[in-house]
Amino acid sequence: MRRPSAGGEANVAVSLSNFGQEAEFVTALPDNDIGQSAINELRKFGVGTKNILRQGKRIGIYYCEKGAAQRPGKVVYDRAFSSVSESRAEDYDFERIFENADWFHFSGITPVLSQNCYDVCLKMAQYCRKKNITVSFDLNYRSKLLSLSQMKELVLPLLEYTDVLIANENQAEQVFELRCTEKDEYARNRETAEKLFSAYPCRLVALTERRTFTADRNGIFSSLYDGKEQVFSRRYDMDMVDRVGGGDAFTAGLIYALKSGKSLQESAEFATAASCLKHSIQGDFNRVSVEEVEALVRGGTGRVER
Repeated sequence: MRRPSAGGEANVAVSLSNFGQEAEFVTALPDNDIGQSAINELRKFGVGTKNILRQGKRIGIYYCEKGAAQRPGKVVYDRAFSSVSESRAEDYDFERIFENADWFHFSGITPVLSQNCYDVCLKMAQYCRKKNITVSFDLNYRSKLLSLSQMKELVLPLLEYTDVLIANENQAEQVFELRCTEKDEYARNRETAEKLFSAYPCRLVALTERRTFTADRNGIFSSLYDGKEQVFSRRYDMDMVDRVGGGDAFTAGLIYALKSGKSLQESAEFATAASCLKHSIQGDFNRVSVEEVEALVRGGTGRVER
């Protein structure tokens, strides 16, 4: 299955737009019908596209084979020489992009696509720090794109400008070579969060936990740690329609909750519930509303609403 108009940051932007937030997507796309189709798909969900560059010759693609039962899913990337990977920092008008912005989000997939992409992400994060714009970074490590050692080398400078670090606990331990000794999953989660918080200058560490029972059935929960308090969300066991984009749905839920002034506990619950609901939707985009997420937080069961 080819994923049309897919990508971590695009998924976050669409979800935030569905939550009533103004979201602008920044990238580069070829000036052809394929590039325009991607832009039209984003516009359909209310995502701003005025800062998308139209240059280069191709759009990056990835193919996702869905797993089932004990057969895992598989992803194949075809992203070399894409428009965004060849775009340069000087191609983007930072002042225009970040005018009236209060949050900048990027994932670990984007800066590893090329040296140009890395430079763009780093310079944008540095610009946001100067302008007091919150920066969130989802580690999103993909072993098919980069080795662990290469990922760590690239990530460290980016973390200097990261306010909210979002990671999968297992990936965080791998990439940052954390030696966690706790056996209990909640104690281990806290140990991981504390080590990340003490080692890197972020204000908040968000860790997601996934338990894979089969390709169709997973369990998820999350934690947030601000250096003083750690909270854990409710755990959801899910029979999934599509797991791709679940982490991006969590990120969007977290950004929305924090920007809305929710407490740490409320933010963890909202973000995890948003991720849970995404697993029931085919495709990368999470199409649910704030009201639907809050209904699940209050104890929704999936019964038909009549």
